[in-house]
Amino acid sequence: QVQLVESGGGLVQVGGSLTLTCVGSGVSGRPFSTYAMAWFRQAPGQVREFVAVISWGGGTTNYADSVKERFTISRDNAKNTVSLQMTSLKPEDTAVYFCAADGDGITVRTSVSDYQHWGQGTQVTVSS
Repeated sequence: QVQLVESGGGLVQVGGSLTLTCVGSGVSGRPFSTYAMAWFRQAPGQVREFVAVISWGGGTTNYADSVKERFTISRDNAKNTVSLQMTSLKPEDTAVYFCAADGDGITVRTSVSDYQHWGQGTQVTVSS
């Protein structure tokens, strides 16, 4: 069982920046570094949507069109962490952000159903 804990959410003004961090633990004999890691978000009344993903080694990333050029996903396997650096934030970025782990560590997938482990989420609010 993988346990994921997000942090770093908060209230920020339009155009501001925020960095989210997810720490993975309890990997049940399988290293954190073998999982692809992703960030999803869910706004009130909306479905959960893909934001960004990074492969197990960090060599491959993919982003939703809405966040390209503004968000950067990275990971530190030595610390079992994955981060999402968010810049030029917009009101439409307001959502609960979730960290997720996919046992198929090589393929960078973007569907909610592809991910087996989820964190509890952290709220990001962008005020205008």
